[in-house]
Amino acid sequence: MSDLTKEHIQAFKHDGFAIVRGFYNDQEMAQISRWVDEVQAYPDAPGKYQRYYEDSLAEPGRRLLNRMENFSPYHEGFAQLFCKSKLEKAISELFGEPAVLFKEKINFKFPGGDGFKPHQDHQAGWWEYNSLCITALICIDEANKENGCLEIVPGKHKIGMFKEWAPLGEDEMKEMAFISCPTQPGDMIFFDSFTPHGSQPNLTDKQRRLLFVTYNRLSEGDARERYYEDKRKNYPQDCEREEGKEYVFRV
Repeated sequence: MSDLTKEHIQAFKHDGFAIVRGFYNDQEMAQISRWVDEVQAYPDAPGKYQRYYEDSLAEPGRRLLNRMENFSPYHEGFAQLFCKSKLEKAISELFGEPAVLFKEKINFKFPGGDGFKPHQDHQAGWWEYNSLCITALICIDEANKENGCLEIVPGKHKIGMFKEWAPLGEDEMKEMAFISCPTQPGDMIFFDSFTPHGSQPNLTDKQRRLLFVTYNRLSEGDARERYYEDKRKNYPQDCEREEGKEYVFRV
């Protein structure tokens, strides 16, 4: 059994997400935070982990590290945290069957970092690899309304997917009520890949880092390597891009 209660599992099924306070204790979080610092300091490296940048909203012309993906193969601590762990057990319990790691990313959201438009994760081409994913948000730094915490819509996961490769439009969001979900380090939010969510910019003077770890059902296969091979071709990290070519982040 995992650290989930019946109430967590019922909330996940009913709302499409569940908040678990203190999933990791202070000692565990101190270690996880150190690991985030370590991979955050990794240099840009073509052909390895993937690092993406954005323009600062606060300082025109300045580029900020926006997010980092595919880093667990290059960090033993994260590899152990994601696989054969209490996190994987919790995800498997929500699926009702064994889970396998699909992808991972850190959204850094430094001061001046932009938010994320409301969307469903599955809209980003995930249907090509599986029918459903569950993501665990692990709070690294305090997240609140001021620095752009997760905002999520309960119950709409049951509708299924809206448009492919496009954020949610105004008409689609008319009947959606987004709920702000402030979190403290060690808190976890589990949500499925059809649950609408987004976040606001960080206009404070402190960074707001959140770790997102995504799994699919093991019965649908391990598509991780294929996913990241495709992503490297279709939306390469900044240090792998062709000069003069424009790249657009869609979802």
